[in-house]
Amino acid sequence: MSHSTVQPSRSRDLDKLLLRPGNLVAPTFEPGIQLRGDLQEYVRILVVGAGGLGCELLKDLALSGFKNLEVIDMDRIEVSNLNRQFLFRLEDVGKPKAEVAAKRVMERVSGVNIVPHFCRIEDKEIDFYNDFSIIVLGLDSVEARSYINAVACSFLEYDSDDNPREETIKPMVDGGTEGFKGHARVIMPGVTPCFECTIWLFPPQVKFPLCTLAETPRTPAHCIEYAHLIKWDEVHTGKAFDPDDPEHMKWVYAEAVKRAELFGIQGVTYSLTQGVVKNIIPAIASTNAIISAACALETLKIASGCSKSLSNYLTYNGVEGLHIKVTEFVKDNDCLVCGPGVLIELDTSVTLQKFIDMLEEHPKLFLSKASVRHLGKNLYMQAPPVLEEMTRSNLSLPLFELMGKVPKDVVHVTGVTIQNDSKSSCLRKLRVVFKGIDGVTDMDMAGGA
Repeated sequence: MSHSTVQPSRSRDLDKLLLRPGNLVAPTFEPGIQLRGDLQEYVRILVVGAGGLGCELLKDLALSGFKNLEVIDMDRIEVSNLNRQFLFRLEDVGKPKAEVAAKRVMERVSGVNIVPHFCRIEDKEIDFYNDFSIIVLGLDSVEARSYINAVACSFLEYDSDDNPREETIKPMVDGGTEGFKGHARVIMPGVTPCFECTIWLFPPQVKFPLCTLAETPRTPAHCIEYAHLIKWDEVHTGKAFDPDDPEHMKWVYAEAVKRAELFGIQGVTYSLTQGVVKNIIPAIASTNAIISAACALETLKIASGCSKSLSNYLTYNGVEGLHIKVTEFVKDNDCLVCGPGVLIELDTSVTLQKFIDMLEEHPKLFLSKASVRHLGKNLYMQAPPVLEEMTRSNLSLPLFELMGKVPKDVVHVTGVTIQNDSKSSCLRKLRVVFKGIDGVTDMDMAGGA
């Protein structure tokens, strides 16, 4: 069909990418009106986070022709968000970010449908994330990135030669900003490095000596950490501090102000308290816009094949002048998250309870409070209580029987692990091999941990 007969769309520049052939396109790229229609009808995008970067992502993806979007965020709008999270207004303070962001974009971009989810990312079933074509991350937390990364990698399957099956790859596009710096990266589990493969890119959190906090505070951050790390435990014995609970944060702020006044220190604010406790660096609107544009473009490339994808990590630095660089990192073949999985050899008599206990002591896992799934079926769930009660009877049964007496297969476990002295949720893929069963070869047993 000649270009003269193509009906012009609202997105003229987008049509130049989708309706015309090119020299840098993916092998599967087929330009035409059908491609444009398929993107609008069949591609489903999940945006994780509706903050400064998330607002930009929703707007950019909607304007890039994607019609089926969903967004998940557990936070409510605060006054301090209004200077850069442009979808929110003063009257929105206290409302869920995901719901307001979805509403505002749908008001401005006709035809787009955005479904908001006001909850924690851990509250969703794992299968929820498998319903999306691409997952786009706009997060400010290392722990949240690790969790979503593990979820996406849990869908990955390998063939007998340990090559990833293309149909099981769940693409992710990850963006992040810190002041005038930012990054955009493409993660194709099993092909490019996943988040855990390059976890060393994120510097460790700054920690203050407790003696300084208790005796000689010199900065507002010292006062805040004193209230957070010392005063909280003194007053709330046995009660864990929840950084996502506004009442807990307000209490720390009030105590930090008292501490600052006692030592003549100025500068303690509620927004600074949030930043110190959550290790958040103030965001800048222009950086969010630049990184969001890069992420939206990569999402369009993956979905349509209109150009080759980023390989695979873009960094932006606008502190002094402008510097943009692309680095191709290499996948860690021994990665516990995106690799074929941790190999565990078991006797057929091992019960599910014994298996869960073993995970706590496994040198590569140290996973406590584990929930176990096999082929989408809940073998045991720690929460919610109704599921725990429904699956409790399985604990006394052999795992071999619960897995259908197959000689080997993959199970997914979700639990709590400790990294850098802090607890975090994680999901791991395990290759379970039962000893002495026909069909299990020596190669299956090799390399066991």
